Amino acid sequence: MDIKSYVSKTAQKAKEASKRLANTPAKAKNKALLTMADRLIAAQAHLVKENYKDITEGEKKGLSRAMLDRLTLNPSRIEAMAHGLREIAALPDPVGEITKIWKRPNGMEVGRIRVPIGLIGIVYESRPNVTADSAALCLKSGNGVILRGGSEAVNSNTAIVKILQDSLKDAGIPKEAVSFIEMTDRQAVLEMLKQDKYIDLIIPRGGEGLIKMVTENSRIPVIKHDKGVCHTYVDEFANLDMAHDICMNAKVQRPGTCNAMECLLAHSAIAEEFLPWITKDLKAAKVKIIADAKARKLVKGLSVAKEEDWYKEYNDLAMNLKVVESMDEAMEHIGKYGSQHSEAIVTENYTNAQRFLREVDASAVFVNASTRLNDGGQFGLGAEIGISTTRIHARGPMGLEELTTQRFIVMGSGQIRE
Repeated sequence: MDIKSYVSKTAQKAKEASKRLANTPAKAKNKALLTMADRLIAAQAHLVKENYKDITEGEKKGLSRAMLDRLTLNPSRIEAMAHGLREIAALPDPVGEITKIWKRPNGMEVGRIRVPIGLIGIVYESRPNVTADSAALCLKSGNGVILRGGSEAVNSNTAIVKILQDSLKDAGIPKEAVSFIEMTDRQAVLEMLKQDKYIDLIIPRGGEGLIKMVTENSRIPVIKHDKGVCHTYVDEFANLDMAHDICMNAKVQRPGTCNAMECLLAHSAIAEEFLPWITKDLKAAKVKIIADAKARKLVKGLSVAKEEDWYKEYNDLAMNLKVVESMDEAMEHIGKYGSQHSEAIVTENYTNAQRFLREVDASAVFVNASTRLNDGGQFGLGAEIGISTTRIHARGPMGLEELTTQRFIVMGSGQIRE
């Protein structure tokens, strides 16, 4: 079958399955999710073996350390996938929730009820855990999903999807409710983006190139999971011990993620004391630091920051450092160079904290906490299908509620329009 026919046929079957899924009781959906979790754990050895094929091929192709980290499946990450599925099963089913109801003067009642979006297409790179997370969130929210992972993870994704589909079948749900585009040809993605007859929403997750390609070619509405140029601003009122721990965590804990800190902004009043300490520990963690002139005066041996560096998402053990004279300067820098993903301030000053929360424009804004916490699981959503950096209709980590839309319901007793 040619690519066009294959993708169209897959989307058509997935759409039909999504219609059945929309009316599936929560009990059946939860049974499928728990079965998926158990089978992922039982298949750990097989999944690691299939993942090893992808890792080996990725190393041959010269994938970066960050990309290989994102690609890697190990027992702890498989456990985390299964844990996420169980958490989603335990969450309330959003489908059918009446969010608001009011009575009109003519006696009729008008309300709004949560319903599935329909069929959601996910285009993503590297991370095999996205396969399980996306499928689980779409399943619980009553949406069919059609997945197209990157060619670098094809063996891992194929193995995971097989487990998910077998679990659906055993729960009495059409296995096509979780569909997968196996073709690795780029043309398959372009064909998928034309399936507006079947697919209701596209969510891309990956690098800047992927996001750009999807948004430029899609006939279907897109919610972007865009790059993360995340900042931490340590102001003159910060607890420096806390600031040290937050900055180290935000940069070093897992640098290849979109919510890792890419730039540290330090107020000049604390820079002389704080920067030699934090840069010493960052360097010990093998972080390359690219800094402005003020920071380089205080700490020797830092690389020179160029204008284009401030826009970079390193996704690696590298980061920018800048000394600022005021909160206004810090927020101006964030506004110019940030990607509206995750921004943090470390401060003991209530007024500064509240102003930062109000004025900084991002999908999540933090006071005295690491940007690494911008995550559906950490926020209590169970898992996330992505962190939306767009404004409509969801922003930030997208959990179950964000994967529904609302329709109006009207209950009357014979009312007509005069």
